[in-house]
Formats: sequence, C-alpha cells, structure tokens
Amino acid sequence: MAAPSVPLHVWLLGAFDPVLIAVAIWLGWRATQFGKVFIAAIAALAVSVVTSWLIHNTGLPWIAPIGADAPTLLPIRTVAAVIWASAGYAARRLSGR
Repeated sequence: MAAPSVPLHVWLLGAFDPVLIAVAIWLGWRATQFGKVFIAAIAALAVSVVTSWLIHNTGLPWIAPIGADAPTLLPIRTVAAVIWASAGYAARRLSGR
C-alpha cells in the first residue's frame, strides 16, 4: 500500500499560513538572542496549528486547514516557522532597534 501523496502546492500553503507568518515574525522580532528564535518558532507553530484547527472545525475555508480529512503539514510548518522567526530577528537587527 502506497502512502498518500500531497501535491506541492498544498505543502506551500502550509508554509504561507498567515497566522504562522504573523506570529513567527512578531516573536522573532521580539527575540533578544538568536537562540530564542527557536522558541519563537515553536510558539508560532503551536498558535498556527491550533488556529487552523479551530477555523477548520467551524467549517470556514482556510488556506492551510488541519483536520482528520486534511494533512497537518507539520514538517513544512516547522521549517517555515524557523525561517519566518529568523527573518523577524534579522529584520530587527538590521533596523538597529
């Protein structure tokens, strides 16, 4: 039996979840040390997954739904959370604040 295949565009939707982006960049911006970027990424991932799950359970359409009938996409969400939090951290360092 073959594993179910998820198209590439569905994986990319998980990386561009608006809640994930907003929370990761905000927490990355607030990080005072680079090591805290990983904590920011974990928190952003958790908020994103819970928000997506709640929106999906209310029946509203969402860019990256989570449910029994939808893929969770945790690998790409995790990598994206680290990238977005690092971008927020780097942006604050480059802005001199």
